[in-house]
Amino acid sequence: MNERKKHIVVLSGAGISAESGLKTFRDSDGLWMGYDVYEVASPQGWQKNPQLVLDFYNARRRDVSAASPNAAHTGLAELEKDFEVTIITQNIDDLHERGGSSRVLHLHGEIFKMRSVADEDTQVEIRGDIMLGDRADDGHQLRPHIVWFGEAVPMMERAAAIVQNCDYFVVIGTSLQVYPAASLLYYTQADVPKFIIDKKIPATERQPNLTRIEMPATEGVKELKRILSKELGI
Repeated sequence: MNERKKHIVVLSGAGISAESGLKTFRDSDGLWMGYDVYEVASPQGWQKNPQLVLDFYNARRRDVSAASPNAAHTGLAELEKDFEVTIITQNIDDLHERGGSSRVLHLHGEIFKMRSVADEDTQVEIRGDIMLGDRADDGHQLRPHIVWFGEAVPMMERAAAIVQNCDYFVVIGTSLQVYPAASLLYYTQADVPKFIIDKKIPATERQPNLTRIEMPATEGVKELKRILSKELGI
């Protein structure tokens, strides 16, 4: 009988995709590609100027299409050989999936999906642009399937349940400033080994069993794999 694989849960943020050339807004005083994030990532911004919001996400969709997974994405996927791995990502890109990870939960939506402004539960795939006047089957305007600031995070309850039952918890490339996602660190069991990988480790409350790996994501995932392999004797 095969022994159960231990379960690693990874919370990833923009830092893991930055090495693939996708810019973050936390590094630039609240500006994202030159925009105030609340102008392009809030319900109020949408109400004020939906064309601006659509143009912004159409450009982000092209950026993600042109980007490729980096060694951090593929390194996490390789962990599936020896572990059960669940990726919980704050990122809207699909680089984890293209990097080979088989279980990815997107907390903040997905750039390659869209939905009606009146129905958040029915999404359809989009690879091109969303235009003002494009309508869903229910007759309402289509918008990006993105969780904006001020909106509920519908996948949060599921993510918290996953974290509560993990054997290892890894945080990669996130400032731990965006809630409720940042609170997932505190859903782990006290005896669970935890790792934070970032080129600049974010401030955290005192946590037991916490290893800080102050490296860019690509180097940090390599170090994480070395630590886990040593622990398993592989």
